[in-house]
Amino acid sequence: MKASTMTLGILFGLFLSIGCKKSSNSSSSEVNLVVQTNPSSGSFLLPSIEPFNLTVTITSTMPPNGVKIEVTAKKDDGSGSAPFYTTSVNSTTSLNNFTITNTPVGVQILVEIKVTSLSKSSNQWTGSYHYSRKS
Repeated sequence: MKASTMTLGILFGLFLSIGCKKSSNSSSSEVNLVVQTNPSSGSFLLPSIEPFNLTVTITSTMPPNGVKIEVTAKKDDGSGSAPFYTTSVNSTTSLNNFTITNTPVGVQILVEIKVTSLSKSSNQWTGSYHYSRKS
């Protein structure tokens, strides 16, 4: 009787230990995105002529499925106008180049950049900068 109770106890303990194993979910341990931009996020550039180039560099470890990079440029004059430039690309490379075109002359422009992990959608980075086009 003691032996069967002990055997049942061991089997119960074994089943508990197997059932309590944590799953290895790689996205839960994914490193937070770290991104650098050129022009730098938060900057206000002097007026210049087209083209307006933007480089987005992922400096953290690239997520397993890559990232989605969204870039929009719109007038920052309080008018609420729609963006004149927008793009969205999926990427698995750390260096990503964009050329913003059709910039209106003589108004402040707000460029917004959003980088989202394709492996873990809550892992995001956002930044922005301002520029203007001279005639």
